[in-house]
Amino acid sequence: MNSNREVVITGVGVVSSIGIGIESFWDSLISGASGVSVRDPFAESNTPFRIAAPVRGFDAKQFVKPRKAIKIMCAPIQFGCAAAAMAIDHAGIDRDSLDADRVGTVFGTETFFADPAEVADVFRKCTVDKDYQHDRWGEFAVREIQPLWMLKYLPNMAASHISIALDARGPSNSICQGEVSGLLALIEAADLIRRNAVDVVLTGGTGSQMALTAMLCRGAGQLTKQVADPERASRPFDGSRDGMVVGEGAGALVLESAEHAKARGATPLATVAGWSRSYRNANSDEFETAIGDNYRAALRHADLLPESVDLINANASGSVQGDRDEALAINRVFGADTPVVAHKSNFGNVGPGTSTIELIGGVLSKQFGICPATINCENLDPDFQINVQSETTPLKSDVILKSSFSSTGQIASVVLR
Repeated sequence: MNSNREVVITGVGVVSSIGIGIESFWDSLISGASGVSVRDPFAESNTPFRIAAPVRGFDAKQFVKPRKAIKIMCAPIQFGCAAAAMAIDHAGIDRDSLDADRVGTVFGTETFFADPAEVADVFRKCTVDKDYQHDRWGEFAVREIQPLWMLKYLPNMAASHISIALDARGPSNSICQGEVSGLLALIEAADLIRRNAVDVVLTGGTGSQMALTAMLCRGAGQLTKQVADPERASRPFDGSRDGMVVGEGAGALVLESAEHAKARGATPLATVAGWSRSYRNANSDEFETAIGDNYRAALRHADLLPESVDLINANASGSVQGDRDEALAINRVFGADTPVVAHKSNFGNVGPGTSTIELIGGVLSKQFGICPATINCENLDPDFQINVQSETTPLKSDVILKSSFSSTGQIASVVLR
């Protein structure tokens, strides 16, 4: 065991509402584009469900192999597989040269919500005189629902399909902890490499908060009511924010040990220098303190001080209380000058894929030395003393801290350098 192995990122892939592939994604970020639009089924309504940030123009056949697997993948699993395929290509990995037993897969996912249309006929046949009769389910469900239907929605299937496509025979795991899942997956992946259990890990996150059943299950309590102007609806840290916008997408990264990357002649995009994981009740008065403590723990793990950080890639979703807790924590740990960016302003909350897609924004910021603007933060909340970047600017980007937290209290931070 070698606990000092350096972990580097050598490839990234992204499927998002503002771009499929890193070129279109990055162009959209630096130009301040929004992926939020009106959802056709709700166009005439004035409810929070009226807007979302959907992935457009996606064709799974371009990325998923074997293609026959697509029929047992829901959209988020397809997104994850596509992002992983792009990350492998971006890293320049020759799959045939890999030691399959030294390749792992760790992905952030969730229990994906089914499309009601797929089971509508069964429910109709279980209904007599407008009264649903559960005892008829067994009779009709077996005949009407395809045998592999459930496989389309299981949370471990993203990692499973990616492992099969890559012939990765090392550790495989799925992390289901809401928005923070992607960062937690990356941390576990990096730890596998540091422990010398593997040399390469495909990691990331994928999700969709847009399914009708998901929205009905979770309700509209956390969603913005500012639906008249969709592109301006996601307003992290702004004084007029009143909730988040939902979206969908996936991000994936190739992590390698530095020696493995060097041996194959790869140029790292960034080094995963440190990380931290913690939990606190998100509705408690202590949550702001917990976020700040998480920042400090990640920096200690990276052997860095707060003044070393050149950019904070924030979680900010537009939540009234969540953004407040985060802004106070940033000010307490980093002061008022360190640049802050919030990419949810562009593509909303993607669930388990969010933190990975945001992290990819940070990796690209580091690579190109540019900090994209946080759009729609037009009037910073007057209680917040933080340096939100409202314009795309050059960036001295040696050290970036990416943080994320979920509505259920999980917190994670990752330091890149």
